[in-house]
Amino acid sequence: MVSPSDHPEPSPELTLREIPGTYGVPFFGPIKDRYDYFYNQGKDEFFKTRIQKYNSTVFRTNMPPGPFISSNPRVVAVLDSKSFTILFDNSKVEKKNILDGTYMPKLNFFGGYRVCAFLDTDESNHHALKSFFLTFISNSHKKFIPYMRTGLTELFENLENEISDNGSADFNKHSDNMAFDFVFRLVTGTRPAETQLKSKGPATVNTWLALQLAPLGTSGLKFIPSFVDDIIHTVRLPFFVIKSGYKKLYNAVYNSASSLLDEAEKSGIAREEACHNLVFLAAFNAFGGMKVLFPSLIKWISTGGVTLHRRLAEEIRSVVKTEGDVTFSTLEKMPLTKSAVYEALRIEPPVPFQYATAREDIIINSHDSAFKIKKGETIFGYQPFATKDPKVFENPDEFVADRFVGEGEKLLKYVYWSNARETDNPSADNKQCPAKDLVVLCCRLMLVELFLRYDTFTAETGQVALGASVKITSLTKAT
Repeated sequence: MVSPSDHPEPSPELTLREIPGTYGVPFFGPIKDRYDYFYNQGKDEFFKTRIQKYNSTVFRTNMPPGPFISSNPRVVAVLDSKSFTILFDNSKVEKKNILDGTYMPKLNFFGGYRVCAFLDTDESNHHALKSFFLTFISNSHKKFIPYMRTGLTELFENLENEISDNGSADFNKHSDNMAFDFVFRLVTGTRPAETQLKSKGPATVNTWLALQLAPLGTSGLKFIPSFVDDIIHTVRLPFFVIKSGYKKLYNAVYNSASSLLDEAEKSGIAREEACHNLVFLAAFNAFGGMKVLFPSLIKWISTGGVTLHRRLAEEIRSVVKTEGDVTFSTLEKMPLTKSAVYEALRIEPPVPFQYATAREDIIINSHDSAFKIKKGETIFGYQPFATKDPKVFENPDEFVADRFVGEGEKLLKYVYWSNARETDNPSADNKQCPAKDLVVLCCRLMLVELFLRYDTFTAETGQVALGASVKITSLTKAT
């Protein structure tokens, strides 16, 4: 196991090694890598073969989309838990316009503004916007549990009804609806059904997300030839497809979150800019993350079968019975439940990619070598490799629900899903997810509500463009 640290200064005993790898012939090299990444090998195999070829977890490669969307697809990949942490060091790396990688969506998608997620920590309005988010989240903490439990009650009732009617239930669909209602209500104080969005909020946001993120994925349709599918990596999808939908989403937030926008104006943020940032926070950061994370959580919990389900049910019911209610302190007294959530975040982080640009010439360490990255070079981290580093985690590819119980809790410093270590806290001066603790809370609440209601469940799982697909095939009510 490696010793705890942030991104350490270069260790004198590590040999400085030239970064291996190649970008290939201009234009054609990035296209070849793109085809390997999407069609010939797939993501994980793409990285594994290069780690083996170069005998290094740090190497040079091209990352999609490449031509013609990205003008410079060249990156230095950091794929172990130690080198990955350079991405968190804001004194050495810059996060300007690099959220989605080697390209940035047109500003039309954000009302013409560079929203907070695309700002570097050195930019003046980053501090103001991030402070605004953190204050809002802090002031809303009393709503978290009641709003989420209300949404989960509706979720499980809908799942039961669909199973009764059809024999199985589409968890992703119902989870999306629940997540959007929760986030919108938290931000605005209003249910989306009471606005002009009606029931179309999730579909609107899904289209908005897809148009931005299409260059980073594939259609997943086997009957479409790769050269046809590859069009989405060569031509940007246009904003006008979702222009009217985004306007409705923006207006719904603008009209419903007036008191929150008043607070933004008092802090010096223009009302319109604050609203576009709230839309991004709610739709991209929160809903987009939950859209991936909740099905992933249920997928991994389903793999534990009856044995894990029994252990979780016993812990959850015992603590709730003793405490008398589900509260923040109640959730803290469930070590297995907490660990299972962290393990889901470790093994399949909802945002697998991290990018940054070197502010200066820097030296980074992997476990066995040191490397020099030059100022201006793009650094890319594939998080599932960093959080499944075999030099940190035993059986890293296995879902171990109690991995972080007891002494295992010390390993939380190597869980990076929130754009920082799990043991770090978001602030106005870093790029860590402002709702990091809320996300963990929501996942714990999902497991608590699940096992207060049911002894066990079964599911069929697969893959969709954004993460896992889950069909619930049975729910066994608590005895």
